[in-house]
Amino acid sequence: MQLIDTHSHLYDPTFADDIDNVIDHATQCGVGTIILPAIDSTTHDAQHTLCNKYPQIFKQMIGVHPTSIKDSYAHELAVVENILATDHHKYIAIGEIGLDYYWDTTYSSQQCLALEQQLHWANLYHKPVCLHIRNAYSEMFKILNRYNVEAKGVFHCFSGTLDEAWRAVEMGYMIGVGGVVTFKKATLAAIVKDIPLDMIVLETDSPYLAPTPFRGKRNESAYCKIVAEKIAEIKNITLQEVAATTTKNAKRLFKLQ
Repeated sequence: MQLIDTHSHLYDPTFADDIDNVIDHATQCGVGTIILPAIDSTTHDAQHTLCNKYPQIFKQMIGVHPTSIKDSYAHELAVVENILATDHHKYIAIGEIGLDYYWDTTYSSQQCLALEQQLHWANLYHKPVCLHIRNAYSEMFKILNRYNVEAKGVFHCFSGTLDEAWRAVEMGYMIGVGGVVTFKKATLAAIVKDIPLDMIVLETDSPYLAPTPFRGKRNESAYCKIVAEKIAEIKNITLQEVAATTTKNAKRLFKLQ
């Protein structure tokens, strides 16, 4: 059984003391590929270090997270623009990027401008996007309708409605499903039941959003298997079918071997 964690921040400082064990645990659970999204320039060094140490395990994205869009966002975009101009072949996607109006809307207009710029780069370099969206699905769809991303991408950590999930799928985007699907009151389970398996990819968002029974604790890539097991339960299919299809989906989306 092969699983792909399409979204994990294993370069986070919370893994500094036991990253080797975390990777071993993941591979023992069938997770052979882990994709690292960027946050901003403060995380690049740690991300690169991990990828250089374990090139057989990790793939990486590049981009500016919406909550990192502040007064200095032009500098952050310039850093990414320079990286793409010189080393775009090292990155399999632009992400994670998007809109986050959950905590603060002070920089909402700047978030939109930054997102549009990064969608442009996705088309320029023929890469899919990893979209972070909180309390901003309506605005996100408006922008995606204006900027048709040819390589499409994934709605990471999907938290929208069933109608929004179908709208994303009909536009050609994958739905990223992680530990939230195991939460007792999560509406994500009903969405997973309804949308086709061939439009779903697995993710953990480690170290955040650990699945039940580890909710509230540090998440890790090994828990992709728990997510896959829950999807199999929801859809009344085998774990092997979930693993095979979601892995195929991730390989197709990110052009993995």
